[in-house]
This record gives sequence, structure tokens and C-alpha cells, in this order.
Amino acid sequence: MAETRGSAVGSVQGPELIYALDIGTRSVIGMLGTVEGDRVQIRAIEKHLHTRRVMMDGQIEDIGQVAAAVQAVTKRLEQSAGCHLTRACVAAAGRALRTERGHGQKELPAPTPVDQQLVAQLEAAAVADAETALHDSEDDSQRMLLVGYTVTHSTLDGYPMATLLGHTGRVLEADVVATFLPGGVIDSLYAVMRQAGLEVASLTLEPIAALNAAIPAELRLLNLCLVDIGAGTSDIAVCRDGSVVGYTMATVAGDEITEALMREYLVDFSTAEQMKANLSTGKDIQFVNILGLEQSCSPTDVEAVLAPAADSLAREIAQRVLALNGGAPSALFLAGGGSKLPTLQEKVAAALEMDPKRVAIAGGHFKNTVCSDTLSLEDPEYTTPLGIAVSAGLGLISDSCQVQLNGAPAKLFRSGSLTAMELLMMNGYTYSDLLGRSGKPLVIQVDGRRTVFHGEPAQPAQLRINGADAQPSTVVQAGDQVLFTPGKAGSDCRLTAEELMQRLRVARITVNGIVPDPSQEIVSGDCVVITQTEAPQPQAPPVQPTPEETAPLPPPPRPPCTIFLNNEAITLPAKSDGAPYYVMDFLERSGIDFQHVQRPVVLHVNGAECTFQQVIKEGDRVEIGYADEAVEL
Repeated sequence: MAETRGSAVGSVQGPELIYALDIGTRSVIGMLGTVEGDRVQIRAIEKHLHTRRVMMDGQIEDIGQVAAAVQAVTKRLEQSAGCHLTRACVAAAGRALRTERGHGQKELPAPTPVDQQLVAQLEAAAVADAETALHDSEDDSQRMLLVGYTVTHSTLDGYPMATLLGHTGRVLEADVVATFLPGGVIDSLYAVMRQAGLEVASLTLEPIAALNAAIPAELRLLNLCLVDIGAGTSDIAVCRDGSVVGYTMATVAGDEITEALMREYLVDFSTAEQMKANLSTGKDIQFVNILGLEQSCSPTDVEAVLAPAADSLAREIAQRVLALNGGAPSALFLAGGGSKLPTLQEKVAAALEMDPKRVAIAGGHFKNTVCSDTLSLEDPEYTTPLGIAVSAGLGLISDSCQVQLNGAPAKLFRSGSLTAMELLMMNGYTYSDLLGRSGKPLVIQVDGRRTVFHGEPAQPAQLRINGADAQPSTVVQAGDQVLFTPGKAGSDCRLTAEELMQRLRVARITVNGIVPDPSQEIVSGDCVVITQTEAPQPQAPPVQPTPEETAPLPPPPRPPCTIFLNNEAITLPAKSDGAPYYVMDFLERSGIDFQHVQRPVVLHVNGAECTFQQVIKEGDRVEIGYADEAVEL
């Protein structure tokens, strides 16, 4: 249960007040700000160090202790603001962040103008390809959430294009960099916020937030890299040609530097942290070791002790940057508390074989997006909290409170338009949740003929936006109320020998050459032979019902109809209950294994996108297939 915080003033946080909260491995930093023109005015900053190691490599381990630190920062900021804070903007750590590349291709039967739907299908296919690569290399038990993706390259009929929209061509291709995060990272962050009595106002990734603070959008035409060195992780983001092209992280960061001091000088963790902070003063460092002895050493001595750890950190950063960017960037910015380590700039430049003048400490561009009348904001340690404030205040991320999913704020990670399918994937759902699965059929041999008894059809997913049925490709708008019920698998077909005889209308059978017990379950692959057909039953004389017993006549059976499924003609017998056929009835016949779907599936009737419940009529042309392999009607 969240603790109730007191407030000196009875007012409650207004919509104009931004509370940016950076929950880090070593500390919690909170900032209050308001939007002033095209910048965020920072009005208060508070920092609280964790009293012990309650987070490792950016991952929350002790929810209660981290929530207590958040409450301490919140209470001090409430005193500064004179109001009760109820919501905060946060960022998820880049720990275990996974980036995968994906490729999508779509071939059209003739040159066709490229509209938004074709672009969406192409990008979805590329993201699905990245998902497949991710699942091939990850433990299936770990729930991974799509954070977002960036199109890095697209071609039309083999020619590179900055954008495909509006052009005419036949072969469309796109490459994307898709980013995923374990669901547990987000779940623990939300748990801390609930326990601290705060609502999540917006959510982004720490490397995205840091990039928004350190590198303005107008500079992203250049190939630039930002490395945010925290205590537990070093988050890395790369941009070029106007877009962010990838994120990654390294688990080597400031803690390794601190631990080197602990080993060399026999001090505890907090003393080593203080020694590291005092390096920048240039004065001799005084400390007491674990034996109670007062010690002194010069900054030069400490830097020599830290040289191996700093070399290792620089090499790890360089390796990650080279792998993500494909080479050294044009320039690199170091951010975070770990960037203050003396000589680290030179070591990173050497590891990347870059001119040292092209590696700088972040902070020089903060003034483009933030300002303050009373506070100094140039500290690189402020990169992430400033980025959180800027991202939320200047509309650089989607506002999680603006979209409700099943009655709760949806978790959104990126800006720009989002389809309902992307929204669901960001909140842990998959394509198979959308489609469901029909029950397994029972397939046996009856008198030498293959006979199929179908399982129950799947109950398709229900997707509604603002009370109306919606399609997965529907773009979600701010303020939308999204309701989603995952598809439910139908029951497998299971028959006993007695039930099978009733279905076949026979008196006796053998199963695999043996007369079965009536309760014996029939399994797929069984060979059934009919040994005695059922004698016709004598007809009872007709009975005239009384008026009270008269029931309405059942609807006349529908005649057989012929439809086309993926361009193949299928004649459908009338259903015994007179019901029509729906799109969902054909999922099992499409050849797609809906139990393991990890790529976008398209559903069309007569060329138009449809829902699972659409009624199928005589002559309809139904398309069910992967978005990148769709059958053209």
C-alpha cells in the first residue's frame, strides 16, 4: 500500500507542472519544470542516494527501498513546489535492452502507388522479422516488449528511397532496427511508482531521453553517438540521416570504477564513491579505510589505480559503438556521472581511433531545450532527468495517460502514430493473441477413407476503440479507450468409440482391428472399420402438438456456396444450424500455424481489410496470409 505523503499546501499538482524522475542504480534524481515556449524551465532539483545497493545494472531489486528513495525526493520537491505531487514522468533503464535488425519485402503484381497501408504492411513485416530473430536467440519464457523501431533503409524496385510513400513501384523493401525490453523491467518500475503513491504520467527509455536532452533533432542528420554512463549500465544511442538508428547498452559502467577503488584502498562502497567524486577537485583525497586508519592520496595516484578499469570501460564502449554503428561516428558525447572520470574522453577516442576533439562531455546543447533562472544544468549527470522532462514537456514521446488499455494507462515507448497492433505489442500481447487457434481436429481412417472431425473454432479476439469494433491497423489517438480481449483457443475434437458410432450412425466398429470399449477414446491415426450398420428405427405415429407445444420452425438450411480462399475455390456445405460462415472459420484452412505466429497476418475480403467476425457470402474472395507474402486478389 502506498504511503500517504503530507504537503504544506493543500493544492494538487496541476497539468502544467512536469515531474521528471530518474530512478538510477546509485541515486534517484527528481526535477520539476514547466514549458516556457520551446524549452522546459527547470524550477527545482532534488537528489537522494540509495542507502545500500538496491539496484544492480539498472534493474530494481528491492522495490520497497527504491520506493522509499522516490518518496524522499518527492517530499522535498513538494515542499519546493508547495503542492502535492501525484504523477511523474519516468524512463526505463536500458538493462537487457535488445536491438534486432529486420528486413521486409512486398512484391506487387503491377506497379502500384504506395499508400500508407502498404508502407505499414512492409514495416510490420520487417519488425516481425526482427522479432523472429529475437525469439530465436532468447529464452521463450521471457516476455519481451516492443519498445519501437526505426526504418534504416528502404528501396523501391531496387532503388534507395528516403520515403516510399506516394511513389509508384512493384517491389518494396525496408530494413528496420527494432528495440525490445524484458517485461520485468517495466513491471518493477511500475511497482515502485505504485508503492510511492505516484501515477506514471509518461514512459520512455533512458537512452532515448538522454538523446533528446543532449543532441537536438537538427543535429541528427550527422552520424552522432551518445553514451550515457551511469552506475550500473552505459546506455548507447546512435543517430544519422535525421533518425535514431539504434540503441544498445553495456553492463560495464561507474560501479566497476568504484569497485577498483574499494579493492586498492580497502574502503567501503560509499567511501569509494566519495573518493571518485573528489577526483575533480584536483586536491589530495582524505579518507578512512575499513581498518579505521586515516589515509591520504593524490589525484594522480588514484587515476593510476583506476587506469585499468577505465581502459576496460573505454574498450567496452568502443566495441558496442562499432557494432551498432558499423564504424566510428562523426562525433561522440559522453553523459552521466561516469563521464566525469578524468582521462575517459581520451581513452574512448583512442579505442575508437577518433580525433580526441570529436569526443566531448554532453551539456553544451542542454540550453537548446532547457533553461533555469537559478540552477546550473550543465552537469552531465543531469542528462537523463533533463531528457525525461524535455521528452514529456515538448511532446517528444507519447503520453501514457492519454491512451487507456483495458481501463489502465497503456505503456507507450515512442512518439509518432501508433496502430492498435503496435500498442498491444508494447503491452505484452502477440499476434497469436489477436488470432486465437482452432481446436485440433481428429483425423482417422474410416473404411480406408481419411475422415476429419474438426475441433471447435477459436473465439476471435475482441478489439474495440471508444466502444466501436476496430481493426489491428487502426491508428490510436490521444484519449482513446482501447478494450482488448485476446483470442481464445477452441477445444480439440475428442470422441469416444460410442460417440464416434453415433456420429457415423452405425451399430458396431473395430478400432485398429479390435472391438473397442464404448468409453475408449479415439485418437488421430486410428483405423476404424464399420462392421454393422445401424438398422433403421421404426417411425412412431405422428403426434399432433397442442398450441402450447408448437415451436417456431428452424430457419431453412442455407444452400452450399463457393468462395475463394487465397485464390483457391472452396465449396462450403451448409452449416447444420443454418448459421453463415465467418472469416474466423477459415483460419485453420489458411496453412498458418496460429500457435506460433510471430509475423503480421493480414485478413481481407474482396480486397478490403476485415475483422474476424465478417460474414462470408457466395463468391467472396478471402485472403489470409502473412503481410509480406499476401496473396494478391
